[in-house]
Amino acid sequence: MDYKKFHSDILVIDGLNISKWDREIFEDMRKGGLDVVQCTCSIWHNFKKTMDNIALWKKWFKQYDDIIIQVYSTDDIIKAKKLGKTGIILGFQNTSAFEDQLSYVPLFYELGVRVVQMCYNTQNFSGSGCYEEFDGGLSGFGRELVSIMNESGMVIDLSHVGINTSKDVIEVSQEPVCFSHTIPFGLKNHPRNRNDKELEAIVKKGGFVGATFFPPLLPKGTDSNVDDLIAVIQYLIDLLGENNVGIGTDFTQGYGDDFFHTISHDKGYARKLVEFGSTENPDCLKTIGDFPNLTKGMLKAGWPQERIKNIMGRNWFEFYKKSWK
Repeated sequence: MDYKKFHSDILVIDGLNISKWDREIFEDMRKGGLDVVQCTCSIWHNFKKTMDNIALWKKWFKQYDDIIIQVYSTDDIIKAKKLGKTGIILGFQNTSAFEDQLSYVPLFYELGVRVVQMCYNTQNFSGSGCYEEFDGGLSGFGRELVSIMNESGMVIDLSHVGINTSKDVIEVSQEPVCFSHTIPFGLKNHPRNRNDKELEAIVKKGGFVGATFFPPLLPKGTDSNVDDLIAVIQYLIDLLGENNVGIGTDFTQGYGDDFFHTISHDKGYARKLVEFGSTENPDCLKTIGDFPNLTKGMLKAGWPQERIKNIMGRNWFEFYKKSWK
């Protein structure tokens, strides 16, 4: 089979990407056959800075409208595929942009923000992150925030959230939530990875799990090959079923040491939280443009075409379809 043609024909969705955005990155998305990418536009940024970031994205949607288009709904995902453009889903990796104002949630929804992570590594108004020494669970404000995010139609992400806070969100949320970019704790003991019980709990309530390929979280790190990446997905399939799993690469393309210093420290500048080690991507997936190598590897592994279609994008599409208002 011509894997390149097969890859081009199927729907391909990356559930989390935090690269250094510019036209070169967007062109690499097209090279990699990415039909839809959830792009981080806020981490520890406050309301104003996040609005500045979104204003820049709105400029890019006009400036680069030959290759990217904003996604507000699953209809836009279909549209992006038909037009041969990459659909961009705006997302936050923290609730810092809401500050202490619940009224900001529907405002950001109107601007196109469709996925928001409750916490990024440490404590905020909502709850605790995965590197926090004491995880006190979801706060009262956090419970209100979950409710209004449910009402607005935003997907709640728990990838960098503490165990107790994640458990609370899964229980409280009236809508399915996700780990957009994670790796099973059973493959590597790392505070950013999730244990089997957490993964099973989120899927039991209709949630979703995206397999990430951030090197420090992988068992073999930067020495991983495509078979190792597929093994991560296979672990999740065996545990959760092939309809509940997708890919959220957590690509950091274009960044240097300053960026990794920032994301390894609380609030980007305070106490050091983690020592990453090498963050260089494996050779098999060095850039976003190498995405077809995953499809090639899945075909080589003997995966059925329908499974590949599910994992590469169809599962994310169905999850968004039932989650977005």
